[in-house]
Amino acid sequence: MPAPPVLAWVLRGDRVESVHRGSAAVVDEDGRLLASVGDPAAEIYLRSTAKPFQAMTLLEVGGDRAFRLGTDEVALMCASHGGEPRHVAVARRILARGGFDASDLACGAHPPMNEASARRLLVSGKKPTALHNNCSGKHAGLLLACRARGLDACGYWKPEHPIQRITMGHVARYCGAAPAGVVTAVDGCSLPVALLPLRCLAHAYARLLSRSAAEGSDAAMRERIRRAFWDSPGMVAGRGRFTTDFLEAGAGIWIGKEGAEGVYAVGLSGGRRGGAVGIAFKIEDGSIRARDAVCLDLMRRMKRLPREARSRLAKYVSPAVANARGLVVGRIVAEAPLK
Repeated sequence: MPAPPVLAWVLRGDRVESVHRGSAAVVDEDGRLLASVGDPAAEIYLRSTAKPFQAMTLLEVGGDRAFRLGTDEVALMCASHGGEPRHVAVARRILARGGFDASDLACGAHPPMNEASARRLLVSGKKPTALHNNCSGKHAGLLLACRARGLDACGYWKPEHPIQRITMGHVARYCGAAPAGVVTAVDGCSLPVALLPLRCLAHAYARLLSRSAAEGSDAAMRERIRRAFWDSPGMVAGRGRFTTDFLEAGAGIWIGKEGAEGVYAVGLSGGRRGGAVGIAFKIEDGSIRARDAVCLDLMRRMKRLPREARSRLAKYVSPAVANARGLVVGRIVAEAPLK
């Protein structure tokens, strides 16, 4: 297969040292492909971009009300959080509402992604726990979903567990796919992860932002997720993270969510422009260093990045490349050939 086009160049001095290739799809809420780069039908693992739809497994049965969950808790269920103390506290609180604790989490432990939090943990002599895992909120939400649905939580992470079949049904439905036909593998946190065309992911995010009456049966659930992203952006990622800054810059207008291996998805509300739109892309080599810049470049090319938001996100537009002394020695330039 031909290599996908270059989405970003990495400059050292004024010369190109490396490139990042990839594909992107822009889809409206009815599933129409509006624009693309490379192959919009390329199959990708959704990774953490699936989290808002996985959270629906609890929200669908009113679990957020039953367990008295606020926007912080719902946001953390959709998050790839940095393992900051506030994230750990909310994850622990979600678990406690269902009578669970950290030992019930099947996501595994890793150091906080937030460097300051990781350093503090190291200095304290403590080891990271599953609560520090960036997926602990998602796992905690699924444990509560088991409780709310009267299911045994033992083995909740396995593909054959009823909660996973329900969860994959939400992912597939929003992506416009038949659940039985979705190929899955094991994600970094041990849950099943779906393999679906890039344009399907874009469609799912357009539907998530849709306010159409045709999507009415899930309207309250979708609004709950949107409000969590906009009201608690610090829970979705964390300090110094693009997704949190992106959500703050576009509150009420867009949401965005990263996934591992260079995946990102954006949902844009319709407003005066008509229906909602979804954008999804993947950096082919899995690198994340150009991901933020590519996201903003695609938004700009779609004429959906207002000047004020671009100014607030300026450090991500063409990020600097620095050496070990902190000297700026180059930059990343995103120029996605959107058609």
